[in-house]
Amino acid sequence: MNVGVLRFAPTFLTRSVATRRAAPTLLSVSARLVTALLHTSAPHSPLDPSRREPTMKAVVITTPGDPEVLRLQEVEDPKLEDGHVLVRVAATALNRADTLQRRGMYPPPKGASEYPGLECSGTIEAVGKGVSRWKVGDQVCALLAGGGYAEKVAVPAGQVLPVPAGISLKDAASFPEVACTVWSTVFMMSHLSAGETFLIHGGSSGIGTFAIQIAKYYGARVFVTAGSEEKLAACKDLGADVCINYKTEDFVARVKEETAGKGVDVILDCVGASYFQRNLDSLNLDGRLFIIGTQSGAVTQVDLRSILARRLTVQAAGLRTRSRENKDAIVDEVEKKVWPAIEQGKVKPVVYKYLPLAEAAEGHRLMESSQHVGKILLVT
Repeated sequence: MNVGVLRFAPTFLTRSVATRRAAPTLLSVSARLVTALLHTSAPHSPLDPSRREPTMKAVVITTPGDPEVLRLQEVEDPKLEDGHVLVRVAATALNRADTLQRRGMYPPPKGASEYPGLECSGTIEAVGKGVSRWKVGDQVCALLAGGGYAEKVAVPAGQVLPVPAGISLKDAASFPEVACTVWSTVFMMSHLSAGETFLIHGGSSGIGTFAIQIAKYYGARVFVTAGSEEKLAACKDLGADVCINYKTEDFVARVKEETAGKGVDVILDCVGASYFQRNLDSLNLDGRLFIIGTQSGAVTQVDLRSILARRLTVQAAGLRTRSRENKDAIVDEVEKKVWPAIEQGKVKPVVYKYLPLAEAAEGHRLMESSQHVGKILLVT
């Protein structure tokens, strides 16, 4: 039903009454028609108060598939709810989970934005009811359940962090997801302590480059695996003590050699099935394995005796699907325990490349080639 019909229907009714008083049936039908029209809003009609016109751009996954399915499109602004802030995005960082979402393998949690992007930095543009800490104009970075690949995003106020002193607004986007992932798994759950040994698989990744630095800050001896000498050199420059090329060395043997046969105390693993038994074999007595990814698969067989005999602990967790309350608590801990290290210059952003938001597909191709070291940022 178009707007023109609504606009001209009352004129039609007046004309009917004036010229055809002898036709009550027609008048009755016309009146009912006008009443129905005035109380009906067609889909996407401007009279529909719930419709929000497109006012920002976001990267949309048009259909599950290769990077080419990512398109920058005009979309509606996010709705600002109580307890949230609206952030005008300056930059967002790519994460491996974004590529899985693009392929249809990692859907956003219920209620989260359908657009990819698990962290961002930017300036607060609006503040919802019940928010006291933040105000319009604050420069922040944030942990997201989705929506970072956009010009604006709505964020629970408890998952917002100040931009660390000495860090640019753009580079601040590289921290929230990796900091919250590493702190919650390695420190809050696996309890890595000063003097312990810590193995990071994928040491040159965004997670890995951050984990090296924060573990060294807290006094651990850090081991890493990576697939090229260039990546291992980058890890060494960040402070890694033992750098292992997994393509040319057996990391289990090297770990045992470097620890007098004992093994490491904590392992952070993103590989999954193909490394599971080898990770167990690399652990010290009372060692802790934490799994945050399954890049090589999720199904494997294991010899449980290796876990029993050495009192090993195996844990696994994601970050995106945690409750709002749990994420708020992690973000609070990160601000207290990680932000000081960043502001002291002991933990630095490691950014491989900056790309415009419109080139998200190129960013995904680069990430999936695994040629990068650190983070890839999309800038609005």
